[in-house]
Amino acid sequence: MGESFRTSIRCLLTIAVILTAPNSSALAADAAFAQFVASLWPEAQKQGVARQTFDHETAGLEPDYKLPDLILPGRPATGAPSQAEFVQVPADYIKEASIARLAAYGQKLMQQYRPSLDKIEARFGVPATVVLAIWGRETDFGRYTLPYDAIRVLATQAYVGRRKDQYRGEFILALKLLGEGVVARKDLRASWGGAVGLTQFLPSEYYQHGVDLDGDGRVDIWHSVPDALASAAQQLAHKGWQGGLRWAHEVRAPDNVDCTMGVPEMTKPIGEWLRAGFVPVRGQKLSAKEQAEPASLLQPEGIYGPAFLTTKNYFVIKEYNFSDLYVLFVGHLSDRMTSPLPFATPWSASAQLRTADVEAMQKGLTRIGIYKDKIDGKAGMLTRAALGAYQKSAGLKVDCWPSEAVLRSINAQR
Repeated sequence: MGESFRTSIRCLLTIAVILTAPNSSALAADAAFAQFVASLWPEAQKQGVARQTFDHETAGLEPDYKLPDLILPGRPATGAPSQAEFVQVPADYIKEASIARLAAYGQKLMQQYRPSLDKIEARFGVPATVVLAIWGRETDFGRYTLPYDAIRVLATQAYVGRRKDQYRGEFILALKLLGEGVVARKDLRASWGGAVGLTQFLPSEYYQHGVDLDGDGRVDIWHSVPDALASAAQQLAHKGWQGGLRWAHEVRAPDNVDCTMGVPEMTKPIGEWLRAGFVPVRGQKLSAKEQAEPASLLQPEGIYGPAFLTTKNYFVIKEYNFSDLYVLFVGHLSDRMTSPLPFATPWSASAQLRTADVEAMQKGLTRIGIYKDKIDGKAGMLTRAALGAYQKSAGLKVDCWPSEAVLRSINAQR
């Protein structure tokens, strides 16, 4: 067989491979992904990851472009769901039926794990109900199986996520977890954001806050409930949790409330808020110590729905998950384990704008010079306050709630 014939055969085989490939651009993208993962070896080596571990855990690894919160140049939107905390209205996220179900089960778990919970309260000052509420919110008390392979998620987020630098480190620390035998790959399941374990820790949080409460010589947040709950408590303690302080007080706001005050920077002693017309919803009397505590106003639905005076511990929980709805869920679930009372003020039936519309609103408010925070499509406290400031300047009803009508008004300012 002549060399020219063999060359022709090789060319035909190459063409056949290209023609039968499902997507040649996808192959190129996957090759680039593999190259990216391989480039992380020097960083992994510095963190103590063995070469054998690195090669074994990354062999055949493919990106998952269906995850939310990715930046994919030249690619259409994946249609992947966004994080519920940022796209649902409060009534949908904090459902009474879910709260009641979890609270009832949490009460049983409080008795089952009483010795461990007593140790946690004594050591970290975090109430048993708070760590149980985090466990309930994160994984339904361990009954929810996390859907993703953590290594694949973290590698994808490091490659095309919005926080690439952070996820490079998390990916490498996940490899370290595997290499040290902390957890098996089959058990290293994650959320789309790469959090793992019963109480949803990123790998770096495991190393920073992990606690061996059951005394078996290892920190196991996947199978040991005492370790997982103690680790959650230590994370809160490390972030500034104050023992004996409530997370928030639900209040009725006065009719003339200025909703633009609802930002973390606007803090006043609770007593001052009360003297300004805010009233605890159950008519309870707050002690002098409680009234001296600084608090911020939170109105998750603007002037509609419940209002809260949030303490420092509210923002400590928010560092666990940066969402007001998450904190409200955890805080309220914690309360419901000792009290049957729901929120005194019902949530309104307001609709939530799409993420893209909130992002357009933030860009418009930035252009006008009213909003100076990040453009992320999430209607948080700063976005709602800036919206209220715009409504004031435009002579609109000031309700601090994003709506299509306000978006149209902002867009008309071009």
